[in-house]
Amino acid sequence: MNYKITSYSEDDTIELAQNLESEKFKNMVICLDGDLGSGKTVFTKGFAEALEVKESVTSPTFNIIKEYTSGEMPLYHMDVYRLDGKVDDLGLEEYYKKGGICIIEWSESIEDYLPSQRLDIKFKIIGEEKRIISIYPHGKKYEELCEASL
Repeated sequence: MNYKITSYSEDDTIELAQNLESEKFKNMVICLDGDLGSGKTVFTKGFAEALEVKESVTSPTFNIIKEYTSGEMPLYHMDVYRLDGKVDDLGLEEYYKKGGICIIEWSESIEDYLPSQRLDIKFKIIGEEKRIISIYPHGKKYEELCEASL
């Protein structure tokens, strides 16, 4: 089952992230896609806040991967926008199994490197603040996560 949610503000997007975080599990992979300014990093900040990450969460555009380890579990925030699908040297698969949570922005560009079990979230800008957020769970754990939190 897929889900569509309308966000009318950054607070709505943060609330969605916090609801999903409440059902987190080790080795969780969340893939975020959408245009610039659609809410991907806002979502990640909300998720990190609920995870009790102490560091300031920013877009990892120039770092590619930022690791936050001060929260309840490690958060690996990735931005693969600039990679053009060339991720062989990053060791992404290792991050998927490190016992934390991976949030990957612009994941569509590396689809061949994503695990088959994951949560895809697509952000579509409708207005200045309004977004349509489409959520696609892949695998039983992610379906259960959506049923419990949405």
